[in-house]
Amino acid sequence: MNPNQEHGKAPQHFNALARGLHWLMAAMILAMLFIGTAMMTTLHHRIALIDLHRPMGIAILLLALLRLVNRLRSKTPRLPADLPFWQVLAAKASHWLLYALMLAMPFLGWAQLSAAGLPVVMFEGFNLPPILPVSPTLFAWCHDAHSLLAKLLFAVVLLHISAALVHAWIYRDSVFASMTKSGNQKN
Repeated sequence: MNPNQEHGKAPQHFNALARGLHWLMAAMILAMLFIGTAMMTTLHHRIALIDLHRPMGIAILLLALLRLVNRLRSKTPRLPADLPFWQVLAAKASHWLLYALMLAMPFLGWAQLSAAGLPVVMFEGFNLPPILPVSPTLFAWCHDAHSLLAKLLFAVVLLHISAALVHAWIYRDSVFASMTKSGNQKN
């Protein structure tokens, strides 16, 4: 057991798995947002982008599940005591919204392809099973929901990055360091 957990003390940093998954998934999610946008704006590269988008989305889903389990099983650093209540509430709400979106987006993409009767090809010779019956109505609903949530994800990611940079450059508190394991703090 972690000594911080044993005595009820919150750690100063997220654990190594949380930090690794955070930065890996940050890169993957940013890439997916740009790949998704490019898929909608190009015909020439559309198939190649879709072939990249599908397995990357499922990888994000699996990593998000691992990340959620790690988050629920691990103590997390406390936010600075001098943060206003609304910032604490916004931080907690945005983190849980990010988890919800990291799980919902891949499921909606998978459901959308299933409802269209298209295989979810992970790689040559391996397809995921459909999770919805073929239905134009379900396809349209999943497509619209996936598109809407992608826009929400983009907005939440921008807010998350902005808040992280405010903590790193303006407040200069422990928030950014808790995910980078930098600064003068000891772990």
